[in-house]
Amino acid sequence: QVQLVESGGDLVQPGGSLRLSCAASGFTFSNYAMSWHRQAPGKEREMVAHITGAGDSTTYKDSVKGRFTISRDNAKNTLALQMNRLKPEDTAIYYCVATIWGQNRWGQGTQVTVSS
Repeated sequence: QVQLVESGGDLVQPGGSLRLSCAASGFTFSNYAMSWHRQAPGKEREMVAHITGAGDSTTYKDSVKGRFTISRDNAKNTLALQMNRLKPEDTAIYYCVATIWGQNRWGQGTQVTVSS
């Protein structure tokens, strides 16, 4: 079955960096688009970044453009999110999502807290 396991969340000071990783299994990873979503306390989930199956096209939420970079390694079935210049408003649970035949499959999430 589809499994998505995130890691890398932590407490970081404003202006700092984190790299999130997602290990995928149970499906042909390179065939499907992947994305990172987040949910802050009291807010709805939102998509942060998206990447095509081949990794040749990416899109970002406006508020993270120029700070976050999504990437994938299809040989290792992994997805990453490099987050730089983090802000307190980036605090959220971050989820790895696979879009398989039009349905989103979610990981369990990893907590990112940006605070001094």
